[in-house]
Amino acid sequence: MRGISRTLLVAGTLAIALTAGCAGTDTSGSAAPAAPAEKPTLTLYNAQHEDLMKVMIEAFTKESGIKVEIRSGEDPDMANQIVQEGSASPADVFVTENSPAMTLVAGQGGFSKIDPATLAQVGKQYAPTTGDWIGFAARSTVLAYNSQQLTEAQLPASIMDLAKPEWKDRFGIAAGGADFQAIVSAVLAVKGEAATAEWLKGLKTNAKIYQGNGAAMRAVNAGEIQSAVIYHYYWYQDRAEAGTNSKNVELHFFTGKDAGGFLGVSGAGVVKASKHQAEAQALVKFLTGKNGQQVLAGSDALEYSISADVPTNPKLKPLSELSPPDVELSSLNGPKVVELMQQAGLL
Repeated sequence: MRGISRTLLVAGTLAIALTAGCAGTDTSGSAAPAAPAEKPTLTLYNAQHEDLMKVMIEAFTKESGIKVEIRSGEDPDMANQIVQEGSASPADVFVTENSPAMTLVAGQGGFSKIDPATLAQVGKQYAPTTGDWIGFAARSTVLAYNSQQLTEAQLPASIMDLAKPEWKDRFGIAAGGADFQAIVSAVLAVKGEAATAEWLKGLKTNAKIYQGNGAAMRAVNAGEIQSAVIYHYYWYQDRAEAGTNSKNVELHFFTGKDAGGFLGVSGAGVVKASKHQAEAQALVKFLTGKNGQQVLAGSDALEYSISADVPTNPKLKPLSELSPPDVELSSLNGPKVVELMQQAGLL
């Protein structure tokens, strides 16, 4: 019995040694490399055009190996949701069409600071001085006009002129949309509260209201109205296709740093509640970096890329030829705009 026990003990010891060798060492006796940690899946709260973000996110995932779940909604809705969720928000990154929604979240302390290397990828005019978020695309305010009814010489010199009596019933706006409200925020920043309130009263009297920029442009094309305040890319997108809704429409870009030349900025920010800060910062860096900006410039969105390393889409009027007003992005006050528009009866 003693001999059998000794044999079993030796065999057991050998089995343990062999098992340990298989699990933790190679033939040279060194430790085997640990398996790489699985990368997290990010949650993107998206208020940009979904088609554009899908192609940009696909490129990011291909480059980084980081997957992204997209949850889409409107600018103010998504911003308010992040604020309400607070530290429990599942969002890692927030992207918008317009700046005021970013300002709303930033004002409530909802963003982590953007990495300095990322901020350096775009011009200073495309990010607030606070560094809370950063722009990754831009869109120019324009006056779309019916070229059969108006000439350039007959157009208003300033967007403020649309409040004058001679423009009654001659132009349209999409007052309920975040796009137009961002434009109003630029008027507020440039002209101040009193002048903006008076201007909005004039718009209430003069403007026809439409459900969206596309509807306003179609009305101009049909001759229902002579002009409309929209963003540039609606016209460019239609012209890139059949031009059905823009064949009678041309664009007027306000000059002289007029409030009507406002260059709206689409923002990207890292949500402070994110549990994946490094990966979220990587996504924002990609969106503003050369590879992400190339995807944007080559897309059908026809929004402006803003990286100095990536030329804008050649179909667009060059950024260098625009004359936007100097506006500090962190000063764009969405809640005050809504209040003023409500007082004027436009909302």
